[in-house]
Amino acid sequence: MSQRTYSAKPKDIQRSWFLVDVDGKILGRMASQIASILKGKHKAIYTPSMDTGDHVVVINAAKVRVTGKKETDKLYYRHPNAGFPGGLKVSTYEKLQERHPEDIILNAVRRMLPRNALGRQMMTKLRVYATAEHPHVAQQPRSLELKV
Repeated sequence: MSQRTYSAKPKDIQRSWFLVDVDGKILGRMASQIASILKGKHKAIYTPSMDTGDHVVVINAAKVRVTGKKETDKLYYRHPNAGFPGGLKVSTYEKLQERHPEDIILNAVRRMLPRNALGRQMMTKLRVYATAEHPHVAQQPRSLELKV
C-alpha cells in the first residue's frame, strides 16, 4: 500500500483574516511568523507550489523594535531612479521609522517570502498600518498573538 502526497486544489483553500499587533515586538522574529502565515505553513493543506496562506493585517508598525545597534546602523537601499547614475538612495532605520514605518515591516516580510510570482501573490495578502486604526473591520480579523 503506497501513500500519496496531498496537493491542495484552489477550491480547497479557505482564507481567513488575522490581526497582528506588533507593539513592542522584535522585527525579525515577528516578520518570520507573519511570512509563515502568508505562505500557509500553519495549515494542514500546505502545498509549497500554491498560495494557501491567509490575510494578515498588521497594526502599530511604528512601535516595532530592533535589537542591538540596528536602530542607528541598519541601512535600507533603494533605487528610485533606476538606470541613472547616482540613483542609489540610502536610509537608516531611524529615518525610515519616522517617515514610513510600514515599509520596514513590508521589507522584512517580503525578503522572507519566495522571490518569484508566488511570493508577490502572497505579499498582496499583507496590509500594514503605522497606528492601531485599520479599515478591515468588516472582514472580522481574528487577533493573533505572535510567539515572540
